[in-house]
Amino acid sequence: MALFDKKVTKAAISPIPEVQAAVGYGGSKMIGDFWAYQQGEARAAAMQVATISRARDLMASVLASMPLKMYGEIWNDVDGEMEEVPLAPRSWLRQPDPTVTYPFLMAWTFDDLLHYGKAYWYITARTQDGFPSAFTRIPAGSVTTPDVPGNIPFGPSKEIMFAGNFLKTDDVVQFLCPIEGIVYNGQQTIATAIAINDARRRNSTSAIPAGVLSQTGGEPLSAQELADLAAQFNTARATNQTAALNEFLKYEATTATPDKMMLIESANYSALEAARLCSVPPYLVGVSTGAYSYQSSEQARADLYIFGVQPYAQCIASTLSMNNVLPRGTYVCFDTDDFLVENEVADTMNQPQPQQNTQEALAE
Repeated sequence: MALFDKKVTKAAISPIPEVQAAVGYGGSKMIGDFWAYQQGEARAAAMQVATISRARDLMASVLASMPLKMYGEIWNDVDGEMEEVPLAPRSWLRQPDPTVTYPFLMAWTFDDLLHYGKAYWYITARTQDGFPSAFTRIPAGSVTTPDVPGNIPFGPSKEIMFAGNFLKTDDVVQFLCPIEGIVYNGQQTIATAIAINDARRRNSTSAIPAGVLSQTGGEPLSAQELADLAAQFNTARATNQTAALNEFLKYEATTATPDKMMLIESANYSALEAARLCSVPPYLVGVSTGAYSYQSSEQARADLYIFGVQPYAQCIASTLSMNNVLPRGTYVCFDTDDFLVENEVADTMNQPQPQQNTQEALAE
């Protein structure tokens, strides 16, 4: 009977002693050995594009600056809708990974979602009620899911392989983004941008416009001899401003102007395509469209959040609100007040105030 008389004095969400999550299960042995971590070659190629890098940094900085808050819901008979009720947060909300800062973890979780459409947190500790109390991020570029081989996940994977071994899926939080990763749906855009940058770099290595070197007389040269002659001529051009030719050779420079050789129009269009790929308004990454403008930094922040950050923020918050992370009936969401509300007041204070009429001032 003593078992039935035992009283529970702590709520389910109150801090209680932690127990370590399962360790030694396949790939979990490699977690924390950073030499086995990699972001992936596709991600590295995408980050070579300046517009994608800028868009990534802008959105990552927003997510990293918004804290998570915890709440429940009750029915409001007056309004006829569910109403949020603030709750005391669980201990991990401020720092999910005890070894790194909150902005670091959120920024790189977003990085995985942007590039791969998926992100993974491994549960490193649990409370006695079985819910997670600490996490660590596993780079999506180091994870493979044999049961979900395509680019678009149809649901959580049941076979998660990390560093050549399988992980216990119950100890992995899977973030599945509603937007496909840019390394999959933006392969052509990324490849084109890199090709344009390579061409611009080649064109910038010579102060002399491109041209045609032709033989006008003498014994005909073979294809190999012509190639060697052109290579020697290019070497001379790269090291000297003056080139010397005999009476049997003629060099005709093209009419390409410096702006055409630097492919400025092509680069601008490529940057516009990259902005579209990242779902970021072009003007935020320095691309002019000629027809889009904003009135204040307030509108710029709203555009960045609505068009770029919001789907990723909702993905992270919704995943961390699932029943394998939090008790049923409790949720988390990002607090956007500091980013979208308080800065509006600052903008108003920074605006110039209207000058008072001199006669009115004298009258007062």
